[in-house]
Amino acid sequence: MGDMTTAASSVTTTDAAPPAGAVSRPLLLRPRECAVSGTAEGLAEHLGWRPLTVRVTFALLSLAWGAGVLLYLWIWALTPWRPGAEAPSRRVPVAWVLTTLTALAALATLFGAGQGTSYGGPPQWTLFCLAVTVLGVAAASWATLIDAKDHARGPRHALIVRLTLTVILTVVLFAALTATAPAAYVLFALVLISIALVHATTLLAKWRELSGERVRRIREEQRSEMAAHLHDSVLQTLALIQNRAGASSEVARIARAQERELRSWLYDGDAPADSDLPTDLRDFAGALELDYPVRIDVVSAGSSTERASGDVAAAAREAMLNAARHAGGEVSVYIEGSPAGVDVFVRDRGAGFDLAVVPGDRLGVRESIIGRMRRAGGSASVRPTVTGTEVHLRLDAEVRRG
Repeated sequence: MGDMTTAASSVTTTDAAPPAGAVSRPLLLRPRECAVSGTAEGLAEHLGWRPLTVRVTFALLSLAWGAGVLLYLWIWALTPWRPGAEAPSRRVPVAWVLTTLTALAALATLFGAGQGTSYGGPPQWTLFCLAVTVLGVAAASWATLIDAKDHARGPRHALIVRLTLTVILTVVLFAALTATAPAAYVLFALVLISIALVHATTLLAKWRELSGERVRRIREEQRSEMAAHLHDSVLQTLALIQNRAGASSEVARIARAQERELRSWLYDGDAPADSDLPTDLRDFAGALELDYPVRIDVVSAGSSTERASGDVAAAAREAMLNAARHAGGEVSVYIEGSPAGVDVFVRDRGAGFDLAVVPGDRLGVRESIIGRMRRAGGSASVRPTVTGTEVHLRLDAEVRRG
């Protein structure tokens, strides 16, 4: 029986182990810092090749009735960007390349219209004029819809590209007015259409912004409706549970934590992860309420630039932890911010705490609160009150700037 168990274990281990020749490849993702679209670079990283090798492969496959172009477009359409907060940035100035080609096609159009040459079909300059239209609209679209979001270029770059294209097309337009070649009106119409389409790309960008704003407004209205409904039902029920169960009961602590999370989801919206001092202390209060029989109310007044990573936040968290651990019941935290500095008051309703009678070898309050604030250039005081203990933290704005 033991041999059979050993054999079965060895088979299971062998089946679960990866094949000996297996190669772990990275996911197929396009890098946000790329040449044009990041397709070749992302595929090269996935296959373990050099980007130049991938680009040459695409070029060679394009000779087979455009198979390389279709493969490139297929991979580009199905491959997502690498996760990140910034917009993609491209090294190749695609908009200016297309603008240069537009200028060359415009010169060819002017030369052809002046010569009136043809090759047995439609006038040659009409084909160049059509190229001017296509290339100009492509350059304006790329600059407005893609380069405008690039942190290396931006909206000003898109405006310069559109103005440059407008100058090029205006020169061709005036040439069409004075041209004596046959069907010069075709040249005039095509150039007018080109100018209109170049500036119509800005309308498309505005339409996309308005659509995004409409979606955000609808989402905010739905959030408001949901918040009103939950406020009238779930939040009131959670508040009733807290009042009936008592602040120190486990049921009340769980109900308050759920109420805090629900209110944060409803009313904070898309707040950044980097929190300020009031937000950090509210989050810390919610965590303490799950671990100790305590109810902590955090109130903030005024404005302050104090962040959650500062010494005031660390000292306040230590004072809140001591109040929750030793006093329990109800604890109030009051934050008052002003241009002159920030004050934090932590009050509990416990038996009271006199620092003077605490043995000198107990350094928790002396070092974690008073000592920390002194080293930061601020001040801290711990004094007993009629109803418990009050911790006062103070840090001036000049100290923070210094």
